[in-house]
Amino acid sequence: MSHQIKPTGALLGRRTVLQAATVVVAGISPALRAAVYAQGSDAPEKKEVKVGFIPLTDCASIVMASVLGIDKKYGVTIVPSKEASWASIRDKVMAGENDMTHMLLGQAYGVHLGAGGAKKDMAVLMTLNHNGQAITLSKKLADKGAIDGPSLAKLMATDKREYTFAQTFPTGTHAMWLYYWLAANGINPMKDAKVITVPPPQMVANMRVGNMDGYCVGEPWNHRAIIDGIGVTAQTTQDIWKDHPEKVLATTGDFAKKNPNTCRAVTAAILEAGKWIDAGLSNKTKMAETIADKSYVNTSVDAINQRILGRYQNGLGKTWDDPNFMKFSGDGFVNFPYLSDGMWFLTQHKRWGILKDHPDYLAVAKQISQIDIYKQAATAAKISVPKEMMRSSKLMDGVVWDGKDPAKYADSFKVKA
Repeated sequence: MSHQIKPTGALLGRRTVLQAATVVVAGISPALRAAVYAQGSDAPEKKEVKVGFIPLTDCASIVMASVLGIDKKYGVTIVPSKEASWASIRDKVMAGENDMTHMLLGQAYGVHLGAGGAKKDMAVLMTLNHNGQAITLSKKLADKGAIDGPSLAKLMATDKREYTFAQTFPTGTHAMWLYYWLAANGINPMKDAKVITVPPPQMVANMRVGNMDGYCVGEPWNHRAIIDGIGVTAQTTQDIWKDHPEKVLATTGDFAKKNPNTCRAVTAAILEAGKWIDAGLSNKTKMAETIADKSYVNTSVDAINQRILGRYQNGLGKTWDDPNFMKFSGDGFVNFPYLSDGMWFLTQHKRWGILKDHPDYLAVAKQISQIDIYKQAATAAKISVPKEMMRSSKLMDGVVWDGKDPAKYADSFKVKA
């Protein structure tokens, strides 16, 4: 849908607009900056952008871009739309009810290939965060000695019954962290346990009534289980894969093709918001106070404000300072949509039988990752852009993932579907 741009120059005076054009880089008046955008061909095609999100700590950069008015600097208005589940997130962006969305990276890839459900071309504009998810085991299991991977495996081998674990979406990040962790501890999630899907904000309530033995979810719902005395943190996801990719800003391939300027503007605003969050203690505190509100995450501030600073406890008296807490920027290291990040999820989808055949891993990642739009947005937001499109990481079992031979990597796991 194309909007006719009214000549703003007539309203502001030609000289003002020209002055604004010269100072736009220095970040002067947002109103003037918006006027300059409106004058040029890079005006956002759609000015009001509805962005879906799930009540989780990692929706913060979307919310703060809106609350702090950073979006206005780039000529757009972000309207955050709270959704109930990742299935709803998927459905609403596919139907165009939401223009963009907070999404699980693995979910974006799953939808693109139609793995386990609806199929639509997807576009990942940026990564929103690294780290900051965890696996919680019920207090009942902890009381029987299951407080981490090895002790859980031992209990499951001796106290035989059906064990139920929850993830948040079948192709998503939490499902893959949960499966990877169970498998690394000799538990086959497809054969030795029952796995169910539960929306993040419902995890704590479901564990309280005994619907599952453990779950993998984003914060604050792991720390909340400790506050409520119903669960313990068995493993953080950053200890599965340090600086792992997590949520992304996604849209449909169609929306990205038709609205590249809007995509660039929203990405730039959220990049800037992520940098603002990561800048220090006072900003993080303000972020926690903002997103704890019932219109966003709807929890107590203390459920959010500890782990965003790396202050961890397991609920059994152990405390530690984790340097690999949830990051929103890292001057762009967090946000770049690395091709290898998305490809990793495809290898796990293949490993667990969600994909029957090997896809063309690299080609799929190149279709989904909107690297050109990202680079333009990063330049606008003054965020560094990495030189490489792949990165190398060593996961918890010592296996290195670098994206070089994805089919061989996917087939190399002993524990699989």
